[in-house]
Amino acid sequence: MRIVLLCGGSGKRLWPLSNEVRSKVFLKLLKSEAGVRESMIERICRQLDEAGLLQSTCIVTHHSQVEITRNYVGEHIPILAEPYKRGTFTAVAYAVSYLHEKLQADPNETVCILPVDTFADTAFFRLLLRFPDVLLHSKADLALLGTKPTHPSDQFGYIVPILPKENDEYFFIRQFIEKPNEQTASRLIGHHAMWNCGIFAFPLKFMLAYLKDKGHPTQVEHWLANYEHLANTSFDREVVEHTLPAVVMRYDGYWNDLGSWMALSGHFENKVIGSGRISDDSSNTHLINELPYPIEIIGVSDLIVAASSDGILIANKDKANQIKERLEHVPQIPMYEEKRWGSYRVLNYWKDETGMEVMIKRVKLTQGKYTSYHRHLKRQEIVTIVTGSAEILMEGRLYKLQAGDVLQITAGFKHGIKAITDLELMEVVLGKDLAQGDVHRVAMEW
Repeated sequence: MRIVLLCGGSGKRLWPLSNEVRSKVFLKLLKSEAGVRESMIERICRQLDEAGLLQSTCIVTHHSQVEITRNYVGEHIPILAEPYKRGTFTAVAYAVSYLHEKLQADPNETVCILPVDTFADTAFFRLLLRFPDVLLHSKADLALLGTKPTHPSDQFGYIVPILPKENDEYFFIRQFIEKPNEQTASRLIGHHAMWNCGIFAFPLKFMLAYLKDKGHPTQVEHWLANYEHLANTSFDREVVEHTLPAVVMRYDGYWNDLGSWMALSGHFENKVIGSGRISDDSSNTHLINELPYPIEIIGVSDLIVAASSDGILIANKDKANQIKERLEHVPQIPMYEEKRWGSYRVLNYWKDETGMEVMIKRVKLTQGKYTSYHRHLKRQEIVTIVTGSAEILMEGRLYKLQAGDVLQITAGFKHGIKAITDLELMEVVLGKDLAQGDVHRVAMEW
């Protein structure tokens, strides 16, 4: 069986800690069994490994998140880079084409699609191992996982099963209901409906035939060449809701979708993460502060307070999801990014009356790591080494810099930076359209 981890997201629902590059799955906020905080992607990879499935896993993510994903999962898991964000159907089709064309996977092999923000016990992931047998015995084209609802909720999809007389290993599905109101959800629960866990399994040949029937390609290059013009559609609406026969296995352990501050905060080890305090009379309030300034919370309950370089959120937990809509049409410059070579934080940004933009960044590189050899067409950079020593390759010439040295990199000049020791530098960027990805890579290795 092959596992496809969908690792996308716009970074708006858990703003300001998450952004377009550092989405929620990279936030180290969850309690781990080892007693340290871990991210969603670290947790799910650990659990897949415990279930013996990690070695057959690949990850689909937007190209801007490839480097940070690689930081968290290591070098041994294939990462498929999407050039544009186009919904789960396109991500699955891309992955299926990759498995078929690049990995030469057996058409009869089972493919399991798994959202990276799935939060469950390890037993949940061991249950995935039953998908191949369930698909074989039921002769269904599609198999899902569902769980018993704990309450009527309008935040989840529902699976209505056809209850069998004898076999309770799986249930054939009568219909899918996507996020009904609470009254309808109560009625569905009365008919033994389950929450849809967002897990889909199918034989590879089923999706290959589906793509061909719909006139879609099954070659990776064809998908990548046309990504920009593809519709933003979900796998649920495009495939799942129109596929019968389909079956569902029921999972009776703990499961949750950590897509909101309300759900995520219930798994924090402490009420306060970072600098600050919460008064004893502030019940069910959580503070996550990445800023160096303390935050004091006094006498208010049911709040989430989150602060980072990207902004500050103060919201009632029941209303915190509204932040996604509030940010929908507001352009955001990520103020913090993790890269394969280290990280950077934007300390200041402004635009003058002529339209010239200035950004000041604090950049950290890990010893032995280096950036790509690249150039910028619309911006120049002034680099000041703060601590450590560096090698900078610029236009084919190698420069060695120590603490206190300054180097100006003209727009259009090819350059790359390597950390001889752990390295910290200040970078002043001057140009226009700094929010755009003006990076033209010449080579990843140099």
